Amino acid sequence: MNNPTCVVLIIADGWGVSAAKEGNAIALAETPVIDQLSRRYPATTLKASGLAVGLPEGQMGNSEVGHLNMGAGRVVYQDLTRISKSIAEGTFFRNRVLAESMEKIKSSGGTLHLMGLFSDGGVHSHLEHVKALLEMAVKHGLSSICIHAFLDGRDTPPSSGKEYLENFQQYLDELGTGRIATIMGRFYAMDRDQRWDRVQLAYDTLVHGAGRRAETVSTAIDAAYAAGETDEFVKPTVVEAGPGQETGIRDGDGIIFFNFRADRAREITRAFTEKDFASFDRGKAPVLSSYVCFTEYDASFDLPVAFPPEELKNVLAEV
Repeated sequence: MNNPTCVVLIIADGWGVSAAKEGNAIALAETPVIDQLSRRYPATTLKASGLAVGLPEGQMGNSEVGHLNMGAGRVVYQDLTRISKSIAEGTFFRNRVLAESMEKIKSSGGTLHLMGLFSDGGVHSHLEHVKALLEMAVKHGLSSICIHAFLDGRDTPPSSGKEYLENFQQYLDELGTGRIATIMGRFYAMDRDQRWDRVQLAYDTLVHGAGRRAETVSTAIDAAYAAGETDEFVKPTVVEAGPGQETGIRDGDGIIFFNFRADRAREITRAFTEKDFASFDRGKAPVLSSYVCFTEYDASFDLPVAFPPEELKNVLAEV
């Protein structure tokens, strides 16, 4: 009887191959097992960034992207690339889910709230997507638009948020609509380990206007840096609204969560959308006209998804 053939895929996260040795822990280390395997068996290298793994040219890879491409055995266009491609081709602006959400907000007379990670790190979100949403909102006749900026500092330099915010504020001034209503570190709004005390601080600022207050976006981030907070840990802060402008998320308003990576979008989404949510006291929860997930955050969520997952066939688990 022949022995069954077994194929094992072992992933050593963070293991890379580079000829450069300076600052390269792997190249400088003794690696006898890997060296022996490479000598005794066929070996090659795989590109793990950019177009090779379905990301834009020059975009760094990450663990989720690498695992997906290896498991699929082919290049899989990532959500970042899919969404950016749809913007370039113009189909983004005809997206049915996004369009229906904006029309509901328009009918209710509410405010469109765009919230998500505010950087171009490309791991959870991208600012070019926010600009496209704003452009689409203007086309749909929406004039009351609030942006809730979750600052990065992990996939981008730890104090780069000020530049992102000030550049985007300049873009909004030129566009003539939209305002940055709150800022906060991803530590609060994008928890994924059921640290609900953090999520509550984010929620209370978004909905009830709780937390620190600042007159402008620049003074808000300057105060955070002066307090020793880097982007990831900036405490939830309300940027003061002008005359006639609402601060928090109200009945009839709609939310588009522009993060495309799911893991850190689930908890705050539950806080906004679950009828019997009990992880913390929400106070009076707003009755939203719509809540759109940019991608599918959880198959159990009964929520509209702008870019649903693409089905992959003949992947490693099926072969």
